[in-house]
Amino acid sequence: MSKKKSVKRPTPTALQREVDQLDRELAALIQQRADLIQVATELKAAGNTVDGLIDDDQRIESLAQKSRGALPPQEIRSIFREIFSGCRNVAARLKVAFLGPEYSYSHQAAIERFGQSAELVPVATIAAVFEEISRGTCQFGLVPVENSSDGRVTDTLDMFAKQPLKICGEVQLRIHHCLLAKCDRAAIREVYSKPQALSQCRNWLAKHLPQARVCEITSTAAAAQLATQQAGVAAIASRAAGVNYGLNFAAENIEDNPRNVTRFAVIGNESGKKTGDDKTAMMFQTEHKPGALADAMNIFKRNRLNLTWIESFPVSGGDQEYLFFVEMEGHESELKIRRTIAALEKKTIRFEVLGSFRKMTPTD
Repeated sequence: MSKKKSVKRPTPTALQREVDQLDRELAALIQQRADLIQVATELKAAGNTVDGLIDDDQRIESLAQKSRGALPPQEIRSIFREIFSGCRNVAARLKVAFLGPEYSYSHQAAIERFGQSAELVPVATIAAVFEEISRGTCQFGLVPVENSSDGRVTDTLDMFAKQPLKICGEVQLRIHHCLLAKCDRAAIREVYSKPQALSQCRNWLAKHLPQARVCEITSTAAAAQLATQQAGVAAIASRAAGVNYGLNFAAENIEDNPRNVTRFAVIGNESGKKTGDDKTAMMFQTEHKPGALADAMNIFKRNRLNLTWIESFPVSGGDQEYLFFVEMEGHESELKIRRTIAALEKKTIRFEVLGSFRKMTPTD
């Protein structure tokens, strides 16, 4: 009977040498990529078609799905998001407006989409995000559209009605709320957060902190900052806010809905490029008469379009008149959507294609 051969394990010194060599190779390859993206950006500015080298989402998703090893897909996405963000900013500094302040969920979503090498610009209101794009001071903006627990974000729909910029991307972010404080949970007398976050944790608060006074504030990050300054005050905010402000985690994942997701729209001046896995958003208003809405909605059925989102929104100053926001599977360049657009333009009194963009899955 033959003896089993033992596998020789590398020594710690050999392992360290191998890791150091890989680190040097990685740094050199990242620099080579940055140089190529700089050339691609210059070619694009000169009118050449090189979008495939510059558009990041599809490439990152493909790398995450095909990668095999100890790192899960989400970690691969995060690593390549930062590499791509840094390479892109060597050629042209990207400015992105988001609903601030920093360490809010909007800030977290902006990092998820653009990476931290982009210049992320916090502004005070959703309207201000739209204004930054319209004035040309930022190339992109990021605004919340809907939450799986609380529904639509009224301020965002109102701005699309007033200033219909293009949706060119989306971020679906799983929202995990933390109870943050300087004191122990037993000493908490007041809990601050924005109304939506408080609403998403109302059952947990009623069960675990029934005596605490619930107070509304403008943002989750502002609540976290307040919790650092006042005794007995806690905040409902993100993990990132807790780490940044040095707060204790009195409880984590306190959202009532474990599948709590907020969807953000990336807005700019152009639609996203066709990827083969897209959605298209539209906004329209019909005449205020019997059957007008049914006639418009039948157009989607005739063209075999699957709607993924529909919202009604009252027209400002109107008398029981509504705008309708819809999303469907497919890109606006596809024939069946072009037919739908042509038919809706005839059946509506106001119509806007808000943009096409790649479908994204929720991320933590």
